[in-house]
Amino acid sequence: MSVLWTSAEIETATGGRASTSFEVTGVTFDSREVQPGDLFVAMPGTVYDGHKFVEGAFAAGAAGAIVSHPVDGPHVLVGDTARALEDLGRASRDRSKARIVGVTGSVGKTSTKEALFAALDRISGGRAHRSVKSYNNHTGVPLSLARMPREAEFAVLEMGMNNKGEIAALTRMVRPHVALITAIAPAHIENLGSEEAIADAKGEIFEGLEPEGIAIVPNDTPHRDRLVRAARRHADQILTFGSGDADVHALHAVRSSEGGSLITAALLESEVTFTISQRGEHWVSNALAVLAVVEALGLDVGVAGLALADLGGLKGRGERHQVQLDGGKFLLIDESYNANPASMAATLKSLGAERDIDRRIAVLGPMRELGSHSDDLHAGLAPAILDAHVDRVILIGDEMRPLAEKIVGRVGLDLAKDVDEAAEALLSMLKPGDAVLVKASNSVGLAKLVERVKEGVACSI
Repeated sequence: MSVLWTSAEIETATGGRASTSFEVTGVTFDSREVQPGDLFVAMPGTVYDGHKFVEGAFAAGAAGAIVSHPVDGPHVLVGDTARALEDLGRASRDRSKARIVGVTGSVGKTSTKEALFAALDRISGGRAHRSVKSYNNHTGVPLSLARMPREAEFAVLEMGMNNKGEIAALTRMVRPHVALITAIAPAHIENLGSEEAIADAKGEIFEGLEPEGIAIVPNDTPHRDRLVRAARRHADQILTFGSGDADVHALHAVRSSEGGSLITAALLESEVTFTISQRGEHWVSNALAVLAVVEALGLDVGVAGLALADLGGLKGRGERHQVQLDGGKFLLIDESYNANPASMAATLKSLGAERDIDRRIAVLGPMRELGSHSDDLHAGLAPAILDAHVDRVILIGDEMRPLAEKIVGRVGLDLAKDVDEAAEALLSMLKPGDAVLVKASNSVGLAKLVERVKEGVACSI
């Protein structure tokens, strides 16, 4: 692997002092992720201080560390390791010639980021970079920047927030050439109070746009004009995507024989027909957002379409498992990574569109950070469940009781106090031909249910 940072460059970026000369090929602040050649940043923590893991990081092959007190092994000594990581991220951004895309939104930002990376990586012949997982906060964004290869031609960086002002700080670090907002929905409404405030907080992403920067805004939101006004203050050009009069919109979108969608999209001056492997109408919107970015960058939308067709399942975001049972298989749809009212409704609609199945089962856990709106927004999922013709629903925890009250007697219903109890309930009812959707906010821990169900079924056959 090529050298990512030398100790001299880390010194210059952070103002620290190197104990010796060294080179690194990667960066991490999680000792469990250390690969040979990495730089380990010993971050301060509320529970564990990263300095406790420096020895283990070196044992795992780290080539150097950033620390705030001397340690055994090659290191750069700084006053504040969290600040040093930010400085390293800024230095990476300063030296890079890559065209940067910033992505945020209430729904679909990680999925769209992954799809956009796949398109740009294919177009550039493997010279695209992205933030991994959901590294989209005050530590994840500088880490993603610090990891950006010198030779990268494109980078896709996700930015998230819980409160006003957080994206403004991140976007000024990222300094995107293109800034994309995927959607506005009542995620984090507990802290921000209203969807209008959420739109304003997401619109902060435009504040970091580079000169001649381009803003990309969803057309299918009542807050479109609010976002456009925010973009006008910073963007040289604004593109919309979605339905109706959007600059990038679908002329036709029909279900493909493989279960995804066949789409003909109208761009600014051309049309393109392509397929996407991912299922659900929300993925049509994601794909149009990707095309809008590719169009904004002046790149080949046909190649982007090929990348979307080849995009595989994303862990926790619609990954599909055909799991063997005695007498046949059942379909397990893993949407365990995150949930808000918009994404819940979209994935339930997708479950309703599943073909060649006998029963639809939904295992649903709470949507978090909804504050005083929680009861109403959970209860508001009832129409989506009924419209999807779900046969049986397993609801987890007290937060789901308002929804249970809306659907009791209309759908087969099981109430579970926790994830373990929900897993037992699901394992007891599974039959060949079932389609099972699993979805909740990540903090609920439904990924554990997915693994337990797969293992439990394997043990039983």
